[in-house]
Amino acid sequence: MKTIRLREGKERSLLRRHPWIFDSAIAKGGGDAGETVRVEASDGRFLAWAAFSPASKIKARVWSFDETQRIDAAFMGAAVQRSIAARAWFDVQSNGIRLVHGESDGLPGLVVDRYDDTLVAQFGTAGMERWKDVLADALLRETGLSKLYERSDASSRALEGLPEATGWLRGGTLADGEPAPTGITLREHDWQLTLDVAEGHKTGFYLDQRDSRQRFAEVTRQRQFGTVLNCYCYTGGFTVAALSGGAGHVTSIDSSAPALERARAHVALNGFAAERAEFLDADVNASLRRFGAEGRTFDAIILDPPKFAPTAAHADRAARAYKDINRLAFKLLAPGGVLFTYSCSGGISADLFHKIVASAGSDAGVDGYITERLGGAPDHPMTIAFPEGEYLKGLVVVRR
Repeated sequence: MKTIRLREGKERSLLRRHPWIFDSAIAKGGGDAGETVRVEASDGRFLAWAAFSPASKIKARVWSFDETQRIDAAFMGAAVQRSIAARAWFDVQSNGIRLVHGESDGLPGLVVDRYDDTLVAQFGTAGMERWKDVLADALLRETGLSKLYERSDASSRALEGLPEATGWLRGGTLADGEPAPTGITLREHDWQLTLDVAEGHKTGFYLDQRDSRQRFAEVTRQRQFGTVLNCYCYTGGFTVAALSGGAGHVTSIDSSAPALERARAHVALNGFAAERAEFLDADVNASLRRFGAEGRTFDAIILDPPKFAPTAAHADRAARAYKDINRLAFKLLAPGGVLFTYSCSGGISADLFHKIVASAGSDAGVDGYITERLGGAPDHPMTIAFPEGEYLKGLVVVRR
């Protein structure tokens, strides 16, 4: 077994059960891509077993802190079993659920979502790549399903020195020899939403916003919004939520024509009148500025942008982008109106995001009550030892 030894004092985070070891913490040692290595303190004490990644700044990710633990196929199967069993603790009102959430479930770099009868997996690290076949078999065994699609096309793969990989890992051919379909109809609360696991963002859909969409529907029902603006609407999950809550009219903006086409179809699929929804294939910032110049206002606005800061190193640039869109949105919000604003950037902390939104309000000349803080759905957990799992932050602001 190969060993890495840490510099003096660099064992503190591991003693707190944090699973990451950065290159700057390592005094000597290494391994092949994905290989399990023994991690020792500067004095030779055992600290952990970890998967080594030569290409990454995060040089190793911990499998186990137990010196007697064997890292083998049985270990991987047990980790998958624990992760899936834990989902029984969460009240998930959907046939779409995250079954494995990386480090938070003891499988660093692995994301697995279930959409009805199909699993979609992202293998994001060298360690996960090395155990891919074993994990695929364990996932199908524990779920009783037969179809597993790989979506290992996130940009983070490049940081691990791994190429993109997509396609069926298991069950890609039907009994008649035809390829298995990649389109799925999802049930979420009282709605139907569709996705294509081969094409959509992430693994095909944003399951992490499931509860926020339901909350927006509830607030819409309570406050009876006449006009709603949904920015970065993607396939219209918040649009459907707003219409379900009784919003009079929803304007939805995205720069992806295929996403807007699916969003428009979702309005029809859920039985809402087409005239209650408007879809704009446009840049959000430019549209917000145009609406301001036209004197338009909205009773509620949703800002759910893509990831502006993948790491803390991008935080300054991302902060400016978040501030700009929130400033423009505040100016369009009617008095008493409600802003649901989000950041899914891991490099932006909840505290920093609050400060960004506060600064945006100040620049817009707007004050407001923060009535709620929102996060990812419970099947996307963070743990005590891994606060980085809290990547999705949301604020609900009522304009005074």
